[in-house]
Amino acid sequence: MMWSRNSARAAALAFLATASVAHAHTADISSSRIAPEGRGLYRVEVGFLGADIERMFAENKPKADDVDLTEPGVIEGMIGKFIQSRVDLQNAEGQNCASTVVSVGEDPSNPSDSKVVLRMDCSSVQGQIFYNPFRLLEAQGPRAKHLVSIGEKRDESNLTESQRMGREPAPGQVMIYPGDPMIDLSKPLLTPWELAPKFFSAGVEHIMTGYDHLCFLIAVMLWATRIWPVVKIVTAFTVSHSVTLSLAALELVNLPSRWVEIAIALSIIYVAVENFFTRKVDGRWRDTFAFGFIHGFGFASGLIELGVPQRAIVPALASFNIGVEVGQIGVVMIVLPLLLLADKTFTHGQRSPLVVWLCSAIITCFGAYWLIVRVSELG
Repeated sequence: MMWSRNSARAAALAFLATASVAHAHTADISSSRIAPEGRGLYRVEVGFLGADIERMFAENKPKADDVDLTEPGVIEGMIGKFIQSRVDLQNAEGQNCASTVVSVGEDPSNPSDSKVVLRMDCSSVQGQIFYNPFRLLEAQGPRAKHLVSIGEKRDESNLTESQRMGREPAPGQVMIYPGDPMIDLSKPLLTPWELAPKFFSAGVEHIMTGYDHLCFLIAVMLWATRIWPVVKIVTAFTVSHSVTLSLAALELVNLPSRWVEIAIALSIIYVAVENFFTRKVDGRWRDTFAFGFIHGFGFASGLIELGVPQRAIVPALASFNIGVEVGQIGVVMIVLPLLLLADKTFTHGQRSPLVVWLCSAIITCFGAYWLIVRVSELG
C-alpha cells in the first residue's frame, strides 16, 4: 500500500478510532536493509505495509493531544518517530547508536510498501554492533516477521548460478521472529536453503490464518462422507493453486491483488451456496481446480510480501508451497473426522442437511462480508 496523503489520513482515522479494518490476509511483515556508510555510520531502511502501520498505530495508541493529524507532514513525522523508537543498532552491553529520521514515504522499489529511512551513528559505541528490531516486532503482534538485509541493494545478476540457486552462501537476508537473537552485523546471514524452514513455517501460517481459504476448503467438504472425494478435491486445488503461486512468485504473471481478493470472496460464496442445491461431492474437484488458480494468486501475495530475494526464489517457493499443503492436510484431517464423528453420534451415520446448510449459510455470510469490504476498498 503506497504511503500517499490519502493513506496518511486513513492512518489518522484509524488512530483516532483506535481500530482498523480487518483483512483476510494480515501480513504482519516488516523488512529492513542495513547499509554501512563508513566511519561508524549506517543507513537503516525499514519497510512495511500501510495497513500494518495503521493497525500498529491503533493498537499502540501514540499520544497526539492537540495535534491536527490532517496537517501535512504530521503523520509522517509521527510514523518516523514510531519506527525510530522501535529499532536500534547497539553493542553487547546495550549502548544504542544515535539515530535520526532521514525520510518517511513511499518505497520507490516496491509499490506495496512504505519506507522509513534512519541514519545511525555508531562512531562512539564501542565493540561489536548488533541490530535489534524486537520492539517493532512486539508492536506488530505475535505473528510478526522481520526480513533483514545487509549491504546495498545490488543487481543480483552479479551472483553466480550456484549462489542464485542457494547451493553456495551469498550476501543476503535472514527472516527473524520474536524471540530470535539480535543480528550480529559481523557475521554472514543465512543462505537461501537455511531460510527454507522459515518459509515453510510462513506457508503453514498463511493457510491456517487465511480464513477465506479455510472457508473455501471447508465449504467444499461439508457433504463429504468418504475420503476419496476429499483427496480429489485437495489434489485438484493443490495442482491449480501451485501453478499460479509459482507464476506470480516468479513474476511471470501479475494480477492486481484487490481484484484477486474479490474473486476469492466470490469463490467462497459460490461453493457455499452450491451446498444448498447439490449433495454430490465426487465432481466438486472441478470447483477446487478452477478456483484454485485464483487462490494461488492469494497465496502468492503472502510469499511476495516476505520480500524473497531472486536468488532464494526456488527454495522459498518450494518450502512455502509445501507449508501451504501441510496446512491444508491438517485442516482436512481435523474437519473430516469431526464431520464423520458427528454423523455417527447424532444421525446414525448420515450427514445432516441442517448441519451442512447452517455451516454453508455462515460461510456465505463471511464471503459476503469479505466481498463488501474488498469492493468498498476499490473506491
